[in-house]
Amino acid sequence: MNENHSGSELKYRKRLIGEKIKKAIESFPIVVLTGARQVGKSTFLQKEFPDFRYLNLDEFSVLEQAKLDPYSLWVRTEKVIIDEVQKAPEILSAIKNTVDKTQRRMKFILSGSLNLLLMREVSESLAGRAIYFEMYPMTYYEINDQTEKSNFLRLWQEDIIEEETLEKVDPIPFILKGFMPPLLYIDDLDSILLWWEGYIKTYLERDLRELSQIENLIDFRRLMEALAPRSGNIINQTEIARDTGISQPTVHRYLKLLEILNIIRKVPAYFSNRLKRLIKSPKVFFIDPALCAYLSGYHNEESLINARELGG
Repeated sequence: MNENHSGSELKYRKRLIGEKIKKAIESFPIVVLTGARQVGKSTFLQKEFPDFRYLNLDEFSVLEQAKLDPYSLWVRTEKVIIDEVQKAPEILSAIKNTVDKTQRRMKFILSGSLNLLLMREVSESLAGRAIYFEMYPMTYYEINDQTEKSNFLRLWQEDIIEEETLEKVDPIPFILKGFMPPLLYIDDLDSILLWWEGYIKTYLERDLRELSQIENLIDFRRLMEALAPRSGNIINQTEIARDTGISQPTVHRYLKLLEILNIIRKVPAYFSNRLKRLIKSPKVFFIDPALCAYLSGYHNEESLINARELGG
């Protein structure tokens, strides 16, 4: 990260999801917050819930304690945040027992970089006790520290007052840079590209090895590069298998892993008829446009402006 910036530039920016999570923890004993690596979950939780004991299972000593004696993690406290909880799924039964024994007096906020709803052991262990939220990369309003003014649905309900408007901006630099919080402080394009390459290698490939027995990371990278230009479209797995030389069952498995890693999202077809929404094929989107652009090979403004996907 570029360190040539003032302390004021490094100020914490509130997230739109914050108030919803605060209300949820008042009513539910367990709140689960998931999201891709580096979207800002840990910073958000530490800033917004300072009265909670914060534990991060990325720390080896904490992880060992969670596996050997999970109940000791929340001795003498009734409010606990457990970050990267997917690293010790066996802790969930202890959390469930604690919630039940304390008649839901204990409050747990569980955070993870994997989509825990797609992991059967998690959803089954917390059934009826937890409510789930997902954090995405920052919005333009969040970047500009204007979370209290952002309400997309109200755009269609009433007039927007002048104080709630923002100046028109060129989207190209944002598509190249992305909306991950660490990138707020990086302006040099070469550094941005290095950051995204590091993100893929440090987080995606490392987490893949922990999540699944991926023997060929080259094939997985090829799959991501084939998927990126198709973002926003209905995905034909047979076509991707043909273009990449990867078997269709492996393509299906890799797509599922990308979804668990919170890197892609399936968006259902929009129909007023709910049955049609379920039947029609969903479209697939990358959670950050810059990751999509980087994997598609658009590494400067000129190439992106002329991209077929943007009508160039």
